[in-house]
Amino acid sequence: MFDKLSAIEERYNELSEKVSDPAVIADSANFAKLCKEQSDIAPIVEKYKEYKTCKDTISEGEEIIADPDMDKEMKELAEEEIKDAKDRIEELSKELKILLLPKDPNDDKSVIVEIRGGAGGDEAALFAGDLFRMFTMYAESNRWKTEILSSNPTDIGGYKEISFSIEGQGAYSKLKFESGVHRVQRIPSTESGGRIHTSTVTVAVLPEVEEVEVDINANDLRIDVFRAGGPGGQCVNTTDSAVRITHLPTGLVVSCQDEKSQHKNKDKAMKILRSRLYDLVQQEQHDKIASERKSQVGTGDRSERIRTYNFPQGRVTDHRIGLTLHKLDSILNGDMEELISALITTHQSELLAGEQE
Repeated sequence: MFDKLSAIEERYNELSEKVSDPAVIADSANFAKLCKEQSDIAPIVEKYKEYKTCKDTISEGEEIIADPDMDKEMKELAEEEIKDAKDRIEELSKELKILLLPKDPNDDKSVIVEIRGGAGGDEAALFAGDLFRMFTMYAESNRWKTEILSSNPTDIGGYKEISFSIEGQGAYSKLKFESGVHRVQRIPSTESGGRIHTSTVTVAVLPEVEEVEVDINANDLRIDVFRAGGPGGQCVNTTDSAVRITHLPTGLVVSCQDEKSQHKNKDKAMKILRSRLYDLVQQEQHDKIASERKSQVGTGDRSERIRTYNFPQGRVTDHRIGLTLHKLDSILNGDMEELISALITTHQSELLAGEQE
């Protein structure tokens, strides 16, 4: 591990020199690439420097204790410093192991979130709306930008399905474990007998990808335009502004009609299609992982029931990690950090266990 840390520190110092070179600064693309690499490894280098400082503190303290001419008070002080340094080294070793874990190449990306009502009809659609609000409020708390790409609202509120983007550094690293089946248990407003109903909503979190990352052949696409339905104004309902794109090799279909402009709807549909195609490749890799490690949080199994939101008891339970929080209202208002942090920590622990096998 320490050979790797030394090499990373050496690379960091090399990058520091390069990004100060006027010739490098003049090449904006290369400069940006080097700056990103430097910022990615900076946390590792900072922890490693602290680790080495603690090691030096221990060595210096042991010299003081071994010195027969040193007074008792100085030796006691040295012993305290050695103890503190050893405790900190233990913490730093754990932190460095996590920082050295292979990084998900998508972690820094923005995301496209797709929410669909499952079992439960209108109640499922209403809860799809609740989850959309939860994710957008969480995004706001992180100062990320959200934009609806496609939606199919119901007459009583909520959505049969809705796709939206969340743009922000590291959005995928925080939200990637939200993919799966979310179950809600509550008494619907239309239920006169006061019975608790169970409904489900599926969530897919896809990394947003650029055109260069996914090669889409124009000949593989069938693009249909049609008149949009539902709310949106006279222009939406009287012109062929809605767009449906079918990717013939995979059968994937994406429709967008939220914008009045056919061009904008096409752009949004292509954005969703790129992410879905990229996700197909990712899912093949996840399936291999899932077959080897069934308990792993990050397998990305979309059919898995991952979480239950129980309204009568005011609790949220994540079934993958056995975590129950009695703060349903605050979670649905976007306070998701405790849930997300617990999922990330568990995933890191599983990765560490895999490294040691």
